[in-house]
Amino acid sequence: MTPEYYILIIGFTFGFYMAWNIGANDVANSMATAVGAKAITIRQAIFIAGILNVVGAVFIGSHVTDTIRKGIVSTEILTDPHLALIGALSALLAAALWVSFATWKSLPVSTTHSIVGAMIGFGIMAGGVDCIQWSKLSAVVLSWVISPVFSLIIAVAMFKIILKFILSREDAFQWAIKLSPGFIGVTVFVIALSFLFKTPLGSRMAIGTPMALLLALLLAVGFGLAGKGLLRRFIRDHRTGVEEIFRRIQIGTSCYVALAQGANDVANAIGPVAVIYFLVKTGTVGTEVPVPVFLLFFGGVGIACGIAMAGHRVMETIGSKITTLTNTRGFCVDFAAATTVLLASKLGLPVSTTHAAVGGVMGVGLARGLEAVNFAVVVQIMVYWVLTVPAAAITSMVIFKILQFFL
Repeated sequence: MTPEYYILIIGFTFGFYMAWNIGANDVANSMATAVGAKAITIRQAIFIAGILNVVGAVFIGSHVTDTIRKGIVSTEILTDPHLALIGALSALLAAALWVSFATWKSLPVSTTHSIVGAMIGFGIMAGGVDCIQWSKLSAVVLSWVISPVFSLIIAVAMFKIILKFILSREDAFQWAIKLSPGFIGVTVFVIALSFLFKTPLGSRMAIGTPMALLLALLLAVGFGLAGKGLLRRFIRDHRTGVEEIFRRIQIGTSCYVALAQGANDVANAIGPVAVIYFLVKTGTVGTEVPVPVFLLFFGGVGIACGIAMAGHRVMETIGSKITTLTNTRGFCVDFAAATTVLLASKLGLPVSTTHAAVGGVMGVGLARGLEAVNFAVVVQIMVYWVLTVPAAAITSMVIFKILQFFL
């Protein structure tokens, strides 16, 4: 085999390792609250999330990727193919190592921010500090605040609504059934809009905002009414009925987040692999490269393997170590995280699903008082959020130098 194919094998290995780490760490975004609230078991969560991530990656994931994620590094450094190859390899491995370390510590971090940090490290080594778009780094810093705060506020508001109109009433079960079309409808509305606006599939469909709102509204009304009929038919026990109603809705929201995660996050692992693949195949690379379906599948399988082998670690932190979750609280967290990602994206604000999920969990905890939240765990998580970019950047710089010596 030629040296290029050895490089390609290394690239695929690093890419699979990054995808594995996305599964191991980011699965908590979708399934942690459902497991923490005992809506599903860890085994069920791993099975569901594994399948949905593969489906999301292959059928909804983008078939085109930016060579430089988030445009944080000037594309001028890609003019030298050899340099670009070493950079893509070092960025992949550096980001994967940081996420792997965070997973080992059972702490949720943003895989997108890890890749951004790693690309900064590569950019500094290849073209100096001047090739970094430092203004765009402010978006990453903003997301540390915007994502959790938005989500916290929405989670508290939703929990207070459920408390006022359902849980505080004597006939809570009947009120839950009566109002279920509203809760199911608003959830479906957010999910439908998220698919149309926030996924690569939605971009390819190119549906305008008025049409997207109309479609989401029709789906919300349809699912809301159908959901009420099914809940009335299958849930008979009034004692556990309220939590059971929200358990069913929560499983739906968790499945959506897992599907969207596969669609959106697979680019963090497969983007650099696609760059390496086309550099080896053609010797050049533009600002965007096509992503073959087999690469999307490869990334999806890597994510699924990470979920199966190590997903329980971070899931346990978000699902049970920050605060105690019930199905109603878990629903509020999932709804808050999904709504935050949708709203912030439409407003052009930086957002992280990981940070939004943690903010939502804090929100439902704070709704019961300060003593209900384990702030020691929250502070530890936030420290790792801040460390993500510099840690990935420094690691990338070291790996870049090592690879430059050998390749």
